[in-house]
Amino acid sequence: MAEQELICIVCPASCSLKVAVEPSGEIKVSGNLCSRGADYAKHEAANPLRYVMSVVKVKHGGIPTVSVITSKPVPKKCISEIMKATANVEVEAPVEMGQIVLQNICGADLVTTRKVKRIVLSSPTYL
Repeated sequence: MAEQELICIVCPASCSLKVAVEPSGEIKVSGNLCSRGADYAKHEAANPLRYVMSVVKVKHGGIPTVSVITSKPVPKKCISEIMKATANVEVEAPVEMGQIVLQNICGADLVTTRKVKRIVLSSPTYL
């Protein structure tokens, strides 16, 4: 029987949870003060999900990078795949908040979290 300890993040009580996965696959939780803690622990033991946040390069932008986040939580095992994908992405300014940078990566889109203005450097003038 595999057992792990978690701190519940659902409410301010921050219960110390013990989660045991029985050989039959049943998940037992102890230490929770409410049913929401038990639901959180069962989900975390069976299929942990996370939002993934990173930055991508911006070409011709007022800032060199823009922050991005997955449109929904993705399986924890996908984090490294998403991070590798963001390393090769460059968007062209202007960038709008909520703009899709990558589609359907691990079942979610990667979207920008802010605007970035386009900055055009004019060529030098000679007198």
